[in-house]
Amino acid sequence: MFKITELTQKDIINLKDGAKLGPVKDVHVDLTEGKVRALVLEGPRKFFRLMSAGGDVVVPWEKIKKIGVDAVLVELD
Repeated sequence: MFKITELTQKDIINLKDGAKLGPVKDVHVDLTEGKVRALVLEGPRKFFRLMSAGGDVVVPWEKIKKIGVDAVLVELD
């Protein structure tokens, strides 16, 4: 078992290309079933505070392959 706050300290890595996706910003929870449905990752930061590179990334729980000590491995296209 782990705490949600521990996820914010782990690297999120895509198994498809080895890319580090960014920190966990939020968690989507289904209150009816009591299950985590997705992790929301912080999107790329703005360049020179003028131009945004994109929005947040939502990782469905089914795409999470392994939660390790230092990283969370996901498989996104």
